[in-house]
Amino acid sequence: MLTIDSLGGFIAVSAYKDRLALLSISMSAGNDIVDKKLFYPPENEGNTINGWDIHRNAVSGTIWSMCFIPKDASQHSKDGYSPVLAVVLNRNGAVLNQLLLLGWNTRENNISVLSRYTDEAGPIATNIVEVPNSFGFALLFRVGDALLMDLRDTQSPSCVYRIDLSILPNIMQQDSVEQSYRGLDGDDEGNFNVAACALLELRDSRMEINKTDDPMSVDNDYGRTASSLKYMCSWDWEQGDLLFPRMIFSLNTGGLFVIEMSSSPDGIRVNVSDCLYRGAPCNKLLWVGGELIAGLVEMGDGTVLQFERGRLLYRSPIQNIAPILDMSVVDYHNEKQDQMFACCGMAPEGSLRIIRSGINVEKLLSTAPTYQGITGTWAMRMNLLDSYHSFLVLSFVEETRVLSVGLSFSDVTDAVGFQPDVSTLACGLVVDRMLVQIYRNAVRLCAPTEGAHSDGLRLPAPICISWFPENVSISLGAVGHNLIVIATSSPCLLYILGVRAVSSHHYELYEMQHVRMQTEVSCISIPQRCLDCQSHTSVDILGSKSDFGLPRGVQIDRTFVIGTHEPSVEILSFTPENVVRVLASGAISLTDALGTAVGGCVPQDVRLVLVDRLYVLSGLRNGMLLRFEWPVSCTAFPSESTTQSTSTASSLAAMNTSLSNMASLSFIRQQYCGWETSETAGGDVPIHLQLIAIRRIGVTPVFLVPLHDSLDADIIALSDRPWLLQTARHSLSYASISFQPATHVTPVRSVDCPKGILFVAESSLHLVEMVHSKRLNVQKFQLGGTPRKVLYHSESRLLVVMRTDLKISPSGSGLLSSSDVCLVDPLSGSLIKSYPFGPGETGKSMQLVKVGNEQVLVVGTSQSAGRPIMPSGEAESSKGSLLVLSIIHAKRDSSSNSSNSGSSSQYSSPLRDQPSCSRLCGSLDDDICDELKEWKEWKFQQVFQTTLPGAVLAVCPYLERYFLASAGNILYVYGFLNDNPQRVKKFALGKTRFTITCLTTRFNRIAVGDCRDGILFYSYQEDLRKLEQLYCDPDQRLVADCNLMDLNTAAVADRRGHFAVLSSKNHFEDNASPECNLMLNCSFYIGETIMSIRKGSFTFKLPADDVLKHCDGADRVVDLSNNSIVASTLLGGVMIFIPISREEYELLEAVQSRLVVHPLTAPILGNDHSEFRGRRSRVGVPKILDGDMLAQFLELTSMQQEAVLALPFGFSERGMSSSSTLPHTPIPVNQVVRLLERVHYALN
Repeated sequence: MLTIDSLGGFIAVSAYKDRLALLSISMSAGNDIVDKKLFYPPENEGNTINGWDIHRNAVSGTIWSMCFIPKDASQHSKDGYSPVLAVVLNRNGAVLNQLLLLGWNTRENNISVLSRYTDEAGPIATNIVEVPNSFGFALLFRVGDALLMDLRDTQSPSCVYRIDLSILPNIMQQDSVEQSYRGLDGDDEGNFNVAACALLELRDSRMEINKTDDPMSVDNDYGRTASSLKYMCSWDWEQGDLLFPRMIFSLNTGGLFVIEMSSSPDGIRVNVSDCLYRGAPCNKLLWVGGELIAGLVEMGDGTVLQFERGRLLYRSPIQNIAPILDMSVVDYHNEKQDQMFACCGMAPEGSLRIIRSGINVEKLLSTAPTYQGITGTWAMRMNLLDSYHSFLVLSFVEETRVLSVGLSFSDVTDAVGFQPDVSTLACGLVVDRMLVQIYRNAVRLCAPTEGAHSDGLRLPAPICISWFPENVSISLGAVGHNLIVIATSSPCLLYILGVRAVSSHHYELYEMQHVRMQTEVSCISIPQRCLDCQSHTSVDILGSKSDFGLPRGVQIDRTFVIGTHEPSVEILSFTPENVVRVLASGAISLTDALGTAVGGCVPQDVRLVLVDRLYVLSGLRNGMLLRFEWPVSCTAFPSESTTQSTSTASSLAAMNTSLSNMASLSFIRQQYCGWETSETAGGDVPIHLQLIAIRRIGVTPVFLVPLHDSLDADIIALSDRPWLLQTARHSLSYASISFQPATHVTPVRSVDCPKGILFVAESSLHLVEMVHSKRLNVQKFQLGGTPRKVLYHSESRLLVVMRTDLKISPSGSGLLSSSDVCLVDPLSGSLIKSYPFGPGETGKSMQLVKVGNEQVLVVGTSQSAGRPIMPSGEAESSKGSLLVLSIIHAKRDSSSNSSNSGSSSQYSSPLRDQPSCSRLCGSLDDDICDELKEWKEWKFQQVFQTTLPGAVLAVCPYLERYFLASAGNILYVYGFLNDNPQRVKKFALGKTRFTITCLTTRFNRIAVGDCRDGILFYSYQEDLRKLEQLYCDPDQRLVADCNLMDLNTAAVADRRGHFAVLSSKNHFEDNASPECNLMLNCSFYIGETIMSIRKGSFTFKLPADDVLKHCDGADRVVDLSNNSIVASTLLGGVMIFIPISREEYELLEAVQSRLVVHPLTAPILGNDHSEFRGRRSRVGVPKILDGDMLAQFLELTSMQQEAVLALPFGFSERGMSSSSTLPHTPIPVNQVVRLLERVHYALN
């Protein structure tokens, strides 16, 4: 436990029992340092505390709570500030707790007990907390009440006010209930400190009064109690120097109240509010921003609340998936990506969660696959200041359709005025109520009618005007406010067009300038203006930051970015004086580790971004993503100066002035160097953009689509798969979007879907909404009780879930058992069927076992209440059941299959003719209902049952004819005779020393997890019908779960946060034991309890690796998906372990050794990374590399990456192996980046 003085001058740290330390903090050279440290009792006393002062001076017992008591200026001693520490102490065997006041005499440097306070007639005290801005006062929380303590006289503490918690109401006003209906109800006392106890290997006497010292209690229901006494379980003070401090607190009943303290002539007045909100009891409260309250729940979702007119209103959830009790990793039907079905939380907050990688999207609408040949999608507004889009443009190979955006999508192509029989290259809003269509032969300006939009013209037909280039075809273009830029390929010309008003509703297109290009333009992007910018105002898009080198006086509407086939990216500006200027240019010249030029570096898309600084993003046609920055200083990158200085000129050149229709052009073409700025060169020399970061995100061309029209908008990078690029990060930071590979994407904002995004994938349109408010990509299904186990039944496409802690109906009309197995629809979370166990019977394990062509469910239960394992590791004397259930189905009478097969013929026009899709937000439910009608009815049927001498904690399929079951320390081998699930026979049994906790098999190898002896390898001899132990664990470990990676290698997780890989390939020859020990290959200390580990299907390579055969190391990339491991933890963590080759390990080990000490990436608190990850590991055993630490390398810029790798090997972390030869040689940046990109791609 730790507490800090309100002035920040002192820190108190307590051990779990009998000891605490006080530290004094002072400022030195601008940094906080510890100048004094004192232990209590003193270190020389150690554990030999004498009886002469044990009751007065020694902290003998467990410290439940502590805080510093502030003093006013008049109480400060002349020799310095002597802090007073209030401690709530639970002495061993004592019924009540004591309040101790400890004083630190900083002059004499000793600690003494100033006074003790115990109310013999009162309830037990739990916590002490100081009252801010009230010197000498503190609140003492007890079970049933709270005391306001006057501690100004440290020798005589007294209570000045008592708050009776028993009389506080449990209900709120009705209007508050309506606003907070999403709050969670219920309580889960007795388990809210289990996670911390399991992690720290401690026991909290407050919460463990009804428990015994059982190391396996994290799995048990034993000890859960329901108390009628009220007590405060969390609180927080309102921030700021307030005259009247206010505290919000949560009771164990789930009610939230506010205490306000004020001064009066009679003393301090304490006012307690009515119940402001009721939900689940909060384990932690945080009062932020004056109005917002964040409440965290121990084993359920928290809430964000807001004060409004004296009430607390629900605003949003805080996701909490802890604890993850079990999981199943499945490539679910038609999802084309792995997802995890997880059992999370405890009753009453237990739920089934679907966890996916990447950013969560909510699917609102999907059409039939009738949209072949789409070449582009755009969303357009009718007016610049509109909040929502008005039109959706779909371009096909030889056709264009314009759809209205609203409650329904309808075809308004004719009312808008777009040419329908051509393929659109680009389109957009050029001025209010004037739309532009760019196609191969012309640029078309359209004024829509009222039939397309309410702000349209009241005319029978739209007004359309076209501009045609002379004897050339348009290859691409872009539309901005008052600016249109198009390019041609033969010859390579760049046209700049403008729009001017002729009359009230009549505009015309006119050519402002065109220039010849040295190389063909590959892409054009015009930055969209912020909505609060005035239309014709001269704006410096860097504001006052002129040191970035952009000329002042440039209109943002006249600045655009192009990509060329040189290849390069260039920022151009068209001034009112008809001058086209190159503001900045960046050449693209990439090489691999062998110095070979990387092909396909032509920009496919380019964007100008302004977040803190100006930079350019470019997506290349070879699947790479680049970031160029406007230079801050005059120095180019040393590693790039040679390559970049060879590009000496922009691709823009002046055309011959004798050409007809050519305006005067004063662009000056001349050589330039990378370190010259436009100011130093008189404004005529382009700035050389610096290449800051390079990433490969796929193998197909990269398209960049901003989420909204502003320079700081996040961007969707679309390649082989969609990624969300976070523009505010200082390098290239992107996360995958949980959606299938798509060819086109555009944001579509409407009143019904303000955050809508339209994807085109597999010839279908998919309208989704990106859920940014969720930290995790998780879908939640509330099933009731505590979900314990989950499996995926592939034949029915349903989930099989084992539940405990169900509420038994007292009347007998509802549930008669507190545990069951049930079938759950993974789309809607609907409960299909349930199989309840007998009264007093609790489900413990289950697995699907194949019998012939059928899959049956083997279930293990416990028929006794309480813990199944004694603290010694031996099994309790109890009984369990072994069940075999068939999952059978019967066809429904509905003929929905025939109706569904003909529905695809309705999609003759995009979205327009879909009866079920007229309302966007309700269409997904209709689709789910239609699919549910097609499904068959599934149910359980018991075919076998037997009773075993112990709780059946583990079952597992074995080969194709058997299954294994464990009861206590006995391992059974069962089989099906003649592939008949009703004919089950026991073939063999074997015994271990302690209780078996888990089982796993691979071919004929059996791995047994023992609660004391660790992992054991067995084999079954069919001819002898005998189990034979082959290998044993060299260490004792309390196995939580295990998984066989191959016949000789097992991944093992224990309850103390340690993960290890053991192998039987090379056992120790000098082992004194007659048994053969397994060899510890590598280990990793996680720091939290792992509950389950499963195989993953992560392919450790990029799609680009299949085509980059010339790259160094590409030929060594193999699919190691069968050996990938996914682990879930008690605290809600999900961790993935991927095997790599020895060469890759040595390379990344050298990188990690530098990352852990570099100031940019080292642990914030300066902890020893190697010591932490190597806890409980043997000396000399390799450590599994820390992926979170290595992932930081991708967040760095190229210069920072080089700086990290340039650290000498002597700077590496203490204890890092120096046997490798790689750290002594220069480490190539691109080789490290490419390797980490493959891992990043696989996991996202």
